[in-house]
Amino acid sequence: MANQNITRRKLLKDTTIATIGASLFLNLPVKAYGKTGNTAEKVVLMRNKNVLDNEGKVQKEVIEKMLEEALLKLTGAGTAAAAWTEIFKPSDILGIKSNEWNKLGTPAALEEILQEKAISAGIKPENISIKDRGVLKDPVFQKATALINVRPMRTHAWSGVGSLIKNYIMFVDKPYAYHDDSCADPAAIWKLNNLKEKTRLNILVMLTPLFHGVGPHHFNKQYTWAYNGIIIGFDPVAVDATGLQIIQAKRREYFGDDSQLNPPAKHILLADTRHHIGTADPAKIELIALGDQEGILI
Repeated sequence: MANQNITRRKLLKDTTIATIGASLFLNLPVKAYGKTGNTAEKVVLMRNKNVLDNEGKVQKEVIEKMLEEALLKLTGAGTAAAAWTEIFKPSDILGIKSNEWNKLGTPAALEEILQEKAISAGIKPENISIKDRGVLKDPVFQKATALINVRPMRTHAWSGVGSLIKNYIMFVDKPYAYHDDSCADPAAIWKLNNLKEKTRLNILVMLTPLFHGVGPHHFNKQYTWAYNGIIIGFDPVAVDATGLQIIQAKRREYFGDDSQLNPPAKHILLADTRHHIGTADPAKIELIALGDQEGILI
């Protein structure tokens, strides 16, 4: 019984620390600065006010240019074609892990672009699959040597936000097993089956993010806005941490106070401090902001 009490006390302590840490650590400002040494994890934020038409439809040619300009900065390649060949090899078997939530899913135009770029880099069409649910039974995902992780950012009743880290929850048989403690540990999934090593690119879609909601399936267009952006990086934690700060900034702007997410999105911090799959520390993130700067919120 004594050992059980100690374990419970320790769990409570760890949970409290994680909650406080998520509240403080992830609300520190990320600054755009030149990379110093090898400690900064590069993240590229790209915005373009023309990416959505008057009806909110994604303009494929605009988001394609946004993605390629961001990728040039991320990779340092001289041309877009060269940048894509740094991401893919012709021999790759590619799974594009999307998100199909019908209220705010991954844009079809972006899925099409990723497939087209993979084919242009030499990957056979039959060796490419785009899926959210069902990845465990998909023959391409089963043999995948490369993954792209792409999804929109939105608030979430169980985890604070639905993010790139949490997007891999479909790679396990029992996703609900990772719902405990406000979905604290989906980053553990990234250690399975070399998922972290296979992931070539992370794309957080910030075209019309959802910044507030109540309930697991809540969606109210009132709590979205045309941010017109994407955030890309090799490190899913750094990308998520950057997107989370934008969500928090929008909440402050909208509600007029320092309104925190409930529950806090502590899985992003814990992906760094507990699971060590990436960087959530703003001091170690090199943010490169391209395109429209008005209303950038970071």
